[in-house]
Amino acid sequence: MKSPSSRLLQRTRDGFTHVVFGPPMLAFLPALTLGAFWFGGEPALIAAALGVPLLMAVFGCLGRRPHLTPGRDTLTGLPLAPAFERHIQTAYQRTQDSGLKSALMILEIDHLDDLITAHGQEAGDEVVTRCGERIRGLLRHRDMVARLDRNRFAICLTPIMQLDLELCIQLAGRLQVAVEDPIKVEGSSLFVSCSIGICQRHHVTSGARAWLEAAKSALEEAKNVGPSSIRTYANSPRAHQGRDGELTDSAAAALENGMIQAWFQPQISTDTGRVSGFEALARWCHPVKGMIPPSVFLPALEEAGLLTKLSQQMVQQALTAITSWDAAGLKVPTVGVNFATDELRDPGLINRIRWELDRFGLTPDRLTIEVLETVMTDQPDEIVARNITALGEMGCHIDLDDFGTGHASIASVQRFNVSRIKIDRSFVSKSDHDPAQQKLIAAILTMAERLDLKTLAEGVETAGEHALLAQLGCDDVQGFGIGRPMPFDQTLDWVIRHEAKLQDAPVIGRQRH
Repeated sequence: MKSPSSRLLQRTRDGFTHVVFGPPMLAFLPALTLGAFWFGGEPALIAAALGVPLLMAVFGCLGRRPHLTPGRDTLTGLPLAPAFERHIQTAYQRTQDSGLKSALMILEIDHLDDLITAHGQEAGDEVVTRCGERIRGLLRHRDMVARLDRNRFAICLTPIMQLDLELCIQLAGRLQVAVEDPIKVEGSSLFVSCSIGICQRHHVTSGARAWLEAAKSALEEAKNVGPSSIRTYANSPRAHQGRDGELTDSAAAALENGMIQAWFQPQISTDTGRVSGFEALARWCHPVKGMIPPSVFLPALEEAGLLTKLSQQMVQQALTAITSWDAAGLKVPTVGVNFATDELRDPGLINRIRWELDRFGLTPDRLTIEVLETVMTDQPDEIVARNITALGEMGCHIDLDDFGTGHASIASVQRFNVSRIKIDRSFVSKSDHDPAQQKLIAAILTMAERLDLKTLAEGVETAGEHALLAQLGCDDVQGFGIGRPMPFDQTLDWVIRHEAKLQDAPVIGRQRH
């Protein structure tokens, strides 16, 4: 990698070569030939008239820098979009039926215009040049890198036999680290970030252009999440349902302004009656319209590509709540946060969760990841499967939410180290009066016990349902009959009051299967 001083020397040398051996020198040709005739006569005149243009042609070609050739970027020396598109056409054909694997990455420098406004165009050019050098330096010589746009680079990995999603994400992470390393410009350190979209070749079967568009689509999804994000292209792109644009804008603004907050619903143990945890639930209290149902604003945030940002805020608020309960001397073992498929598709999820836990000084077992049963199919998205497995291995609890409403197999439950299943409220409702409901619950509890899984029943609304679930052997219960979702400041009093009630609570016997 060249230093700024060496690049300045190169530019000076190029300028000198351009003047001495380029078109500007033609203006001096008559004077040179006249001087040659004056001092050397007719032979010198002929030699000057023929030799000077010849020298200009030879040295002009030898001194021309590679990035000044047609089809290359004059700033970075990298190929431009047309050459890149021809290259990926070849790569696409090579991977058609050969078993070879490849991937495209589109990397965009975040907020380059803001940097140029603050530091000037020369600083912006220096940043782009250095980023291009760093990207090129991390790749193999057979990999293709091009400059697609003023702040956007494209990478095509050379087709090889072994190239899985994990390797692609690792490379994208290394590219981010390299690009985001401080860049020295005139004695100052400039800090930039970059977003990356990835598309593996096997996800696209409709041609090289579609492959490139898929990578760009992944980049746009990454940019929607925020700076320094990585996203991979999924086979099933986000389904846009044409929701009201005003609602989408309002929901996005509410999330940005902190109006969407985590409310906490308590979960209690049927063995001890004590609080076994809380579930963090997103709630939006609109200043004019009042409480907006999650069924309304969550799809709007999904359309805006903001579910990942929502989950980030829910995790931060949940961990903040845990530290506050700990400081108050209240025993709340864990808090559950819901993660949808889009959020679990975030390649940076594991590092982000680990960083948040470290920042709050909490162990992973204090955080429960709640995943819908419909996510855990036999063949989930590669990165979703990777993240769920890694979160379990890290030590986080994995709750399988709405159990009984999806189609997750026992094999997938075991594969992802699920620690607890949450029995859907549709099985719990009126179970104290309905023998058929009781049989279904008993069957689920028996299966869970054989698989060494804990259980939590959702939607418990009556004392009769609570008592039945305790007798059948359900470990934990949650619902309006236990406690409604509440803002954090109300949880402190709720826990204190609940603990006080336990002094006179009767012991309910349990039935084991």
